[in-house]
Amino acid sequence: MNKIIEKLELWKDVFIKNIPNIAIAIVVLIVSYFASRAISSFVNKAIGNRISQKSVRNLVSRVASALIFLLGLYFAMTILKFDDTLKTIVSAAGVSGIVIGLALQGTLSNTISGIVLSFRKNLGIGNWVETNGYSGEVIDINLNYFVIKEADNNMVVIPNKTILENPFKNYSLTTKMRISIECGVEYGADLEKVEALTKEVITSNFNQKEIDKHVEFYFTEFADSSINFLCRFWVDSQNALEKLKAKSKAIIEIKKAFDKEGINIPFPIRTLEFSNKLDVQNQLVKSNDSQNQE
Repeated sequence: MNKIIEKLELWKDVFIKNIPNIAIAIVVLIVSYFASRAISSFVNKAIGNRISQKSVRNLVSRVASALIFLLGLYFAMTILKFDDTLKTIVSAAGVSGIVIGLALQGTLSNTISGIVLSFRKNLGIGNWVETNGYSGEVIDINLNYFVIKEADNNMVVIPNKTILENPFKNYSLTTKMRISIECGVEYGADLEKVEALTKEVITSNFNQKEIDKHVEFYFTEFADSSINFLCRFWVDSQNALEKLKAKSKAIIEIKKAFDKEGINIPFPIRTLEFSNKLDVQNQLVKSNDSQNQE
């Protein structure tokens, strides 16, 4: 019993002796708590204009807040001379962190990738992108995955790590796109007229002056049934769907203009030539005889 009393007396003396240190440690913890909240609010506002995803903003602000509070906790324990205890806690936390990190390797890599993607200036919500075989509008970038809404209204969910490690095409970084149309006209067509008419159709339906680009037109080959050409021009567009609509309109208007001017776009045809009419008659007679025998 005396030993217990002596032990309690010793603890009391130590406590009284360390009251100033305890008071300072408590003040440090209180200051750290309010400082961490202030830092969290500041970081949230500071990155608000750069990161549109609320989940990512909250994560970044909470990490900053936790770092400030842990720093205050470290100082408080140092003031209380809990160095040995602190080392033990840090060692245990390190081992636990390694185990947890290995177990959640995929999840953590996706989370880090999501944060990196959120800070990228060349990618954001509302952009029309093409990546990993999918194309559509970016709907969400959260801490784990990347969501794309395709033109047919399907939602594609891709892990952030996959997006970060693979190339992607962003159609929304520019406000203009080039359209290429390939077509062919019959061999008897006036090629100069075809070129002039095609350019006129494009310039009248798609303003090329503001874009400061010229309509490009090239005859490319003598094909089996037609002389083929390539026409390239620019349109105001920020996604693949708008580009597709513009190309469809251009094809319709070119076809209308060709029909009006009597310019034919030929089907694949095959021409049979005979040396004289007698050969034709002989071929017909042989054909009829073979059919009768059957």
